[in-house]
Amino acid sequence: MSDLLVAIGLFFVIEGLVYALAPSFIRKMAEELPLISDRQMRSFGLGAIGLGVFIVWMIRG
Repeated sequence: MSDLLVAIGLFFVIEGLVYALAPSFIRKMAEELPLISDRQMRSFGLGAIGLGVFIVWMIRG
């Protein structure tokens, strides 16, 4: 359970860094989101999940 809380905390740190360091980039990306198809977003999401699982597996393995 503590690992899950650490992971959530790190997620918020990384997310906060992006907003703090590049707010104009975030606004531009938000404007671009409606132009990306559902299929592309789903593929990117699945790729990110796969990469995340791989990283955790490498660290824990």
